[in-house]
Amino acid sequence: MELKNPMLVVKDINKSVEFYKKVLGLDVILDFGANKTLAGGLCLQTEDTFRDFIDGKDISFGGNNFEIYFEEDDFDKFAEKLDEFDIEYVHPVKEHSWGQRVVRFYDPDRHIIEVGENMKNVCRRFLDSGMTPEETARCMDVPVGFVKDSMKD
Repeated sequence: MELKNPMLVVKDINKSVEFYKKVLGLDVILDFGANKTLAGGLCLQTEDTFRDFIDGKDISFGGNNFEIYFEEDDFDKFAEKLDEFDIEYVHPVKEHSWGQRVVRFYDPDRHIIEVGENMKNVCRRFLDSGMTPEETARCMDVPVGFVKDSMKD
């Protein structure tokens, strides 16, 4: 068994494609009309065609019960870029207890998108502040090996 792609059902596929391209930089790599695959493997499917797939059952949006997660190397620049768009935030930028900065917002169909600071960059930030690899690992609740691997790049 192999997971191939997450797929989001969308009301207006063109509006969603534009959102994912402008906000997250994801281009369409496969276009099947009612289904489009974006860079990174995220698929979008039109609401009408998906309703047919599930034998006419109801489709609900905005359940706040899952998210699509991305990591960004230049988190500060990305967070500033969000100011250019009319984004509905789940919450503004915040720092989790393990030190990673994240922002969560909704796409046009109220699917939650999380963009987090690259975890290796979080390690480097702690190490640059003078923490040892062991202290960094404890603070982030990650194995010391992960921290040491982050130091190699």
